[in-house]
Amino acid sequence: MEATQFKVPYKLEQPTRGVERLSLSYFRCYEIFSVSFDLRPVILTGPNGAGKTNLLEALSFLIPGRGMRRARLSEVKQQDSQHPWSISALLQDQGEKIQIGTGLDPETSDSERRVTKINGEKAKSQSDLAEWVSVIWLTPQMDRLFLDGPQGRRRFLDRLVYGFDPGHAQRLNRYEQVLKERGLLLRQGRLDRYWLEGLEETLVNDGIAITVARREVVGQLSNVLKNQSKAFPQAEISLEGDLENLLRERPVLEVEDEMRCLLAENRDEDRLMGRTSLGPHRSDLVTVYPEKNQLAALCSTGEQKALLLSIVMASAQLLSVRTGAIPLLLLDEVIAHLDDVRRTALFDAILQLKMQTWLTGTDASLFEELQGNAQFLSLKEARLVSKT
Repeated sequence: MEATQFKVPYKLEQPTRGVERLSLSYFRCYEIFSVSFDLRPVILTGPNGAGKTNLLEALSFLIPGRGMRRARLSEVKQQDSQHPWSISALLQDQGEKIQIGTGLDPETSDSERRVTKINGEKAKSQSDLAEWVSVIWLTPQMDRLFLDGPQGRRRFLDRLVYGFDPGHAQRLNRYEQVLKERGLLLRQGRLDRYWLEGLEETLVNDGIAITVARREVVGQLSNVLKNQSKAFPQAEISLEGDLENLLRERPVLEVEDEMRCLLAENRDEDRLMGRTSLGPHRSDLVTVYPEKNQLAALCSTGEQKALLLSIVMASAQLLSVRTGAIPLLLLDEVIAHLDDVRRTALFDAILQLKMQTWLTGTDASLFEELQGNAQFLSLKEARLVSKT
């Protein structure tokens, strides 16, 4: 691959948090690739297939989960390679250096297990990443966020919550594992009272903690959205579900008792339906376009894209002012769909964030307004070994 970097003079104060060096091995189209950055916004340009989105996907593995493409870990390695893929990132947090490495477990490369090291120490789990980095992204595949099922919207919200509450990832993982275990016991007819009560106690404690954390972030996000630039539609968002309704009506301790009772009472129904009917896994992030008093799912394609970008930028604004994990914003092929007014408004918002933002596009001229305030990396052909 041929990679060309352009250095441009600073005009605004440089952010103090972000990625300084990114190195990839056998990841997607990259065999060996390493490139250094300063902490300003990064503009990745080049033709389709040059590997721009792959770099963003690599960054998305700096938080818990399966990355922004939701790919199986074994599918991420370079095609026909026998080597496990790996990612190494050197980050800076106001002068402090943090080294994060993650990749497919080299000892069991045929499995779906990845290992993570933070500052040279092996992490206990992926959830540890949430304490160091928070990443939010917008990709063309997310255009259907309002149209598809609530699962994708919950994942979208949970990624944001990770940035404010690192323990959220661990609670979610534990909750989902216990949810599966309870479902399996019910399907098998193994109605051991004490076993089920123990599992349901975990569902109550973690389920309510998950919901409270989500509601807190949605509330903060709503406040930011009310004061956003008028260049983008102001979205109204809310978290909806049976558990949310209970928490709106009653104190937390009463809701714990109610949820505990409902889980016990609904065992037969849950066994027949093949799912647990109450909990944060049933919640949904609802978005309304207030100017039309219309659900986002019923808005035009252009309005949906604008609403989604509005929410993502509000999320980035929240993350940019927190003092915990290093925030990163990834915007994949977003600029080409914006008119001149919204493009300028987006660039202004990015520069005001004072956080490292990564943008991709095939036409470098669309980013001309960022000259002097961003760094540009041109990717030509993502098929040869490259070291820069």
